[in-house]
Amino acid sequence: MAVKTLTANKLRSSLTMLGIVIGNASVIAMVGIGEAAQRYIDDQLQALGPNVLFIAPGNRETRELGSIDIPRTLVVSDAEAIQEQVPTVAGVTPEFSSRNLVTYRNRNTNTSVVGTNEQFLQVRSFEIDYGRFISELDLERRRQVVVVGATLAERLFDDASPIGESIRIKGTSFEVIGVMERKGSNLGLDYDDAVLVPITTQASRLVGRRQSPYGIEVSFISVSTYDRESMSTAEFQIANLLRLRHNIRGEDDFFIQSQDTLLNIAGTITGALTVMLATIAGISLLVGGIGIMNIMLVSVRERTQEIGLRKAIGAAQQDILMQFLIEAIILSIAGGLVGTGLGISGIVLISVLTPFEAGVSAVAIAVTVGVSGGIGLFFGVFPARQAAKLDPIVALRSA
Repeated sequence: MAVKTLTANKLRSSLTMLGIVIGNASVIAMVGIGEAAQRYIDDQLQALGPNVLFIAPGNRETRELGSIDIPRTLVVSDAEAIQEQVPTVAGVTPEFSSRNLVTYRNRNTNTSVVGTNEQFLQVRSFEIDYGRFISELDLERRRQVVVVGATLAERLFDDASPIGESIRIKGTSFEVIGVMERKGSNLGLDYDDAVLVPITTQASRLVGRRQSPYGIEVSFISVSTYDRESMSTAEFQIANLLRLRHNIRGEDDFFIQSQDTLLNIAGTITGALTVMLATIAGISLLVGGIGIMNIMLVSVRERTQEIGLRKAIGAAQQDILMQFLIEAIILSIAGGLVGTGLGISGIVLISVLTPFEAGVSAVAIAVTVGVSGGIGLFFGVFPARQAAKLDPIVALRSA
């Protein structure tokens, strides 16, 4: 009887379900987006390399305040000392990044030029697509050689092989010796659209030694350990070594950031955003429940004669109560299922149109459908009780 009543008023039933449909679709889509953002950030951080520590100049407070006057205290010799004196370290690579004009024949582009050493591939988990990477001999002899990112290689050389070709950086000629495998951006720098040069050549030919009185300045130093368990030990040993080298008596002029810390921070932020988005979307479910209650109250008034007639021929209060409750639950569950379908479709669309690999959360689906059914039950109780309490004589007379 409940199904027949709902199908007899298709437009009203559809409009009643609309709030639940929108609420379910919103919750599932928002949870899916939040989880996709979490996975995307995790993948980006994991791509930095396994068991990696990042050492940056300036203390943490200076960095957080966004000060432009960051101390220029980290130098290449610090990286060399860490490699030689810290036993838990597997590899060390310093990096210094600057933007320069890169020219090949009649093509020009302003891009990142990254000075580094031969251990960059090992520490940062990058691969060479073809050609070779910077060698220790290139660093010692300050050779004018470069490795280019995949995107930059396509832009400058089209489909031709760039190996052996010459490009100019700030008017200085460099030979292309390799092309990086495509990987994407890391730490805010797109290495696919960058040029990698020996850091010693960069210092002598492109930026000069004038930056720091202590040696060749670096933007940061990446350190890889042999395993995850030794990361805390390595962090402690590196901090002590740098304090000795920099003659630090008070506050450090550097800070060390572990990959785990970055992952935890990112997880906390994306988790909070997911909860916030799901809460906002959940308000739609509440609004949908109120809509069901309103329509059911109207339905009770419209069906006064029917209720009076049924009670006059023997229907108990429990029968009337159950009929209206079942109608409310059917509306909410049907709306929940339709909303689930729309939410899943939205997640699939997001996966196609964005870099997020959005997934369908079975938990979110189960919870939202269950909640929508509960909302229908909760908001259906009042109108159902109103219907059940109607006096049959009064109901028939008012009809």
